[in-house]
Amino acid sequence: MTTTIARPPFDPELEAALVVMAEQMPPTLTAEMIPLMRARPLAPPMDEQLAGRDLEWTDFTIPGYLGADIVVTVIKKRGHAGTGPGIYHIHGGGMIIGDRSLGAVQLADWVERYDAVAVTVEYRLAPEFPDPYPVEDSYAGLVWTADHAAELGIDPERLIVVGGSAGGGLAAGVALLARDRSGPPRAGQLLMCPMLDDRDASVSTAQIDGVGVWDRASNVVGWTALLGDRKGTDDVSIYAAPARATDLSGLPSTFIDCGSAEVFRDEDVAYATGIWAAGGQAELHVWAGGFHGFEVVAHASVSIAATAARESWVARILAT
Repeated sequence: MTTTIARPPFDPELEAALVVMAEQMPPTLTAEMIPLMRARPLAPPMDEQLAGRDLEWTDFTIPGYLGADIVVTVIKKRGHAGTGPGIYHIHGGGMIIGDRSLGAVQLADWVERYDAVAVTVEYRLAPEFPDPYPVEDSYAGLVWTADHAAELGIDPERLIVVGGSAGGGLAAGVALLARDRSGPPRAGQLLMCPMLDDRDASVSTAQIDGVGVWDRASNVVGWTALLGDRKGTDDVSIYAAPARATDLSGLPSTFIDCGSAEVFRDEDVAYATGIWAAGGQAELHVWAGGFHGFEVVAHASVSIAATAARESWVARILAT
């Protein structure tokens, strides 16, 4: 049922794209749809995305949570020598779908532009692997990246953590884990429309219900898969749902963006505010009329502006 609560309007260019998208998939994801969604990958295979570029990519099997095998893919320029920036990437997909190839083109662009080395992790998905598997797998991948920085050609002091949507929430959780466990240093965290709060209590969750992309009901499905009966209770850690953290001190320079017409708007704004309140550095962008992931799926004027702002932050962090 489409919400009747007043909400920010969609950008006209983006709304036209939504009409086309709605013909292919409804705005609400149900638990029963998860197998079908997994059978239709969100991104082409890595080889297909990176074909024709002067890059090399290698899979490594590494120990994840409780020592089980997980896979990371390392992407670098052919013949990469010396050390350059590192980009540790955690993919999106609501904690329930997606794989490490999601976002590979963006990673490749940064690898080429900054002579960086990117590592993208295949964390295990809920509901088969509920919390803490996804965040602990993701943290294990960061530790592996830092431990192997020299052989990978990464300057450990120029390593950033990147994630979008669920990956953004996991990136935030990984940064909190690294802080609290005295883990690998991070030069920054890039949180793109991050999924941070399981409590379903913000104004923006009520506003985006039955409309847009990844609406309120979809969000409930994702968090329930991750947390089960713990969702919305006091028995949820700050690493699973970083919005629950009351102390956001000691975090690296942070970039957060989102749309004004998406479920995650209020929790993302609150997270940036919490970092500022703790004396940290955060850059926040809320794009007028943007739905979840708008800059990826629609080539609109606001998409171009959002991408440019994100690229500016990455350049300032990685080019130093």
